[in-house]
Amino acid sequence: MTQYDSELSRIIEMAWEDRTPFEAIAQQFNLNEADVIRLMRNHLKPKSFRLWRSRVNGRKTKHLHLRSSDVQRAYCSRQYKPR
Repeated sequence: MTQYDSELSRIIEMAWEDRTPFEAIAQQFNLNEADVIRLMRNHLKPKSFRLWRSRVNGRKTKHLHLRSSDVQRAYCSRQYKPR
């Protein structure tokens, strides 16, 4: 896997995560929300893209300015637990 493939995979993963805001993707990969949407459209199957768009459209946790101050983590509390 090349570095490009690895970064692409991570961007797609972050875009699918409910609690990862677009601003975090912008900070890490220098891609704004429109760039992420374009990337997802180009790399997902059409049905997967539509599902993703309906999932993130208006989701408060995907935008820092809409996010409640109660949300302190960028991931679910059940995620990344040691095994």
